[in-house]
Amino acid sequence: MDFLDVVVARVIGIEVDLFHAYARVVSETDAEALHDFRIGQRRLRSLLKTLGMKSISADLEKATSAVGKMTTPVRDLEVMAEELERHGLIELAQLRRLKVSYWYKTADENPLIRGLFTELADWPDTFRREIGYIHIRHLKKRTTRSISRQLQRLSLALSDPAHDRHDIRLRIKHARYSQEAYPELYPLPGHLLSELKKLQSSLGSWHDCHQWCLKAKVEPDLEALIATWSQAKSEALQAAEQRITPLAVELAKFLELKAT
Repeated sequence: MDFLDVVVARVIGIEVDLFHAYARVVSETDAEALHDFRIGQRRLRSLLKTLGMKSISADLEKATSAVGKMTTPVRDLEVMAEELERHGLIELAQLRRLKVSYWYKTADENPLIRGLFTELADWPDTFRREIGYIHIRHLKKRTTRSISRQLQRLSLALSDPAHDRHDIRLRIKHARYSQEAYPELYPLPGHLLSELKKLQSSLGSWHDCHQWCLKAKVEPDLEALIATWSQAKSEALQAAEQRITPLAVELAKFLELKAT
């Protein structure tokens, strides 16, 4: 199988996963359905952006981005409900779950989601038709260079004590999705992937707590948890900071060896 076929096969695989997650969403079968649907969108966007064929993938990327933005507040409500339940605030959680459930019930008619699936269905044929012989010859090399540059930028960010931690979280997320999309092109050692995942988790917890504290300022029923979230935020950031420097050293060593 040549690399063009690999790309198409992986896009179709993500399409299948999205359909499956979407069916769970509209049927309200489980609490992870929307999360899995959004993960599939992120995997797709990472695959397309790393590929770098903007002229061919622009419509699909736009459709994916639109659905991602549209589902973000719904997923935020879902996560908040889980957090409130964890603290025993069942009534407050239920208020938010009712809003989530209403969105689930209307998702089947959502034009943005339908548009995403239409673009997904059309993309493989468009990709094969439009890519051209020159691009086919260099597609694998270009994608490999894209992953390499992505990791180089992440390495620089990790090595900079002043670099925005939210940006580092996003760079790690993109790097991990690129590894998943094209594991054969520029594979990271297992221990590095594991450390990236742990750092992303710590920074994710820090980010969540920060957002919840901000939300509590405009939603009075959350005020009682501000102190708890502030403490958790500090602990998560401390855990992240302890991982950043060792990871920066390890990633820099790996990239240096790859360059020789």
